[in-house]
Amino acid sequence: MSRDHTVGKDADPVEYFLQDMTYHGRSERTRSAYERVLRQFEAFVAADGETPASAGQRECLAWVHSLRGKHAPSTVATYATYVHRFYAYMAQTGAFDANPMALVTSEMDESIDTDPERREIGVPAMREFVASVTHPLERAVVLTLLKTGMRVGEACNLDLRDVHLDEPAVRAAYSVAPRPQLDGRPNSLFVASDPARGTVVNGEERSASNKRKRATVVPVDSELAEALVRWLAIRPDARSPAEPLFVSTREDWGERLTPPRVRATVKRHAEARGWYRTGGGASENVTPHYFRHFFTTHLRDRTGDRGIVKYLRGDVATDVIDTYTHNWGDRVRGVYEANIYTLT
Repeated sequence: MSRDHTVGKDADPVEYFLQDMTYHGRSERTRSAYERVLRQFEAFVAADGETPASAGQRECLAWVHSLRGKHAPSTVATYATYVHRFYAYMAQTGAFDANPMALVTSEMDESIDTDPERREIGVPAMREFVASVTHPLERAVVLTLLKTGMRVGEACNLDLRDVHLDEPAVRAAYSVAPRPQLDGRPNSLFVASDPARGTVVNGEERSASNKRKRATVVPVDSELAEALVRWLAIRPDARSPAEPLFVSTREDWGERLTPPRVRATVKRHAEARGWYRTGGGASENVTPHYFRHFFTTHLRDRTGDRGIVKYLRGDVATDVIDTYTHNWGDRVRGVYEANIYTLT
């Protein structure tokens, strides 16, 4: 049965669009970003007695103009793109007659910066940042991101079986055996490629996706191992049969840690150091994704080996992955341990 794409006169077109984004599999974070911008646009045109359904090109142009000076040019372009996509979708489904943002966006001078110049933070400054993160869970998560380059969703998707620490106390305390892929590779993490939002992995439906082209075994150095051991010593019993590595110690006690929670934690610590400003954008703000950039930049500069860095990030093709997988102990771990920066 096909869905009726008509929108009644009393319907909320923004809510309609967001619901369809859910049906199309967009992440909660993406939907929240769209909702925030679309509601701001809705409030702006409402001041002139208009709605998103009745607003025209002039209202759209005035809204974009109102953003200038408040946001970076790339952010203005991003917000305009959100509204443009909203109108384009609603017009395509027949809910709206036209897309009044089409001409506005085509004439804009601003553009989205897909590779922004990011804040430069050296290892000593990042070491001070890590020292300020004292909670065992937060410290373990921050160091995992900084020392492996994995995405925030990948860190949240880690289960106990994805961790192999050469620590007797850890092995004795947990009955979950490491994955077979970690046999003979102590002090390492397995980052799978298959977890996706909405799929069930290890008996738990996941709320975040891994975006790796291939699964990767990532070394764990002594600093990260120590942080993980300290966390595991106080880790609450998990509510999930998947036994997540990182679980909440707050009101949702024992639930798997989520990307929004990690982003909020990093934002709080970054704001305290003046490394985060609302509206600052990727070129200014330190976020979990910035940690991936930090890892890539510093490890690549130290090793001069782009292949290994790409392998650790999970960004390389099958043949290259297989080459590094077969020489993991001699090539990957050796280069990693010889060049990874110290942060504690």
